[in-house]
Amino acid sequence: MEKYKAIIIDDESSARSILEQLLNRFCPDIQVVGTGSNLMEGVEIIKAKEPHLVFLDVEMPKYAGYEITQFFDSIDFEIVFITAYDQYAIKAFEMSAVDYLLKPIDIDRLKSAVNKFKEKQTFTGMEKAFQALKSNLDNETFSRIIIPHQGQQKVIKTSEVIAFEASEAYTSIHLEDGKYMVSKNLKHFENLLEEHPRFFRSHKS
Repeated sequence: MEKYKAIIIDDESSARSILEQLLNRFCPDIQVVGTGSNLMEGVEIIKAKEPHLVFLDVEMPKYAGYEITQFFDSIDFEIVFITAYDQYAIKAFEMSAVDYLLKPIDIDRLKSAVNKFKEKQTFTGMEKAFQALKSNLDNETFSRIIIPHQGQQKVIKTSEVIAFEASEAYTSIHLEDGKYMVSKNLKHFENLLEEHPRFFRSHKS
């Protein structure tokens, strides 16, 4: 069995301990090689241990978890954010295409996050995803959405979207200066944007 190195960064010692125990028991191919109590400590551990996967708390003293991009030229490891945020913030994670775990951690959700990590081939565009997450968390309405485009992550401002149009299992996103075809159905975007004041479902397609 291939082993993947992981690091846990969380300012709560009990949270670090519980997650490590869950990984040891339910995700045996994930090996925790270090833990940190704040972002700066975690950055040093990441540079020393070179993990494949980082479990990173969002809310910590001094630096928020998504500010990790300030300390690396590029992100060559997967990040799963850990959060106790409310439903608005959970939607912000989904809008930004960033994986997350809710506290208290659900075992099936943890297994799912680990499986998604193992299936992922590249980490390109993660910086854009984190920037979109920061924008979405900082604003009262969601201002950014991440979509996959030509193997990369593309940031789209919700203010520039004219319409989402269904095309069987795909969706065309019409912008002021063109459009993008995305391999997500219309219901996916309807759920993401159901509380956004700019959007409403006007037609079946």
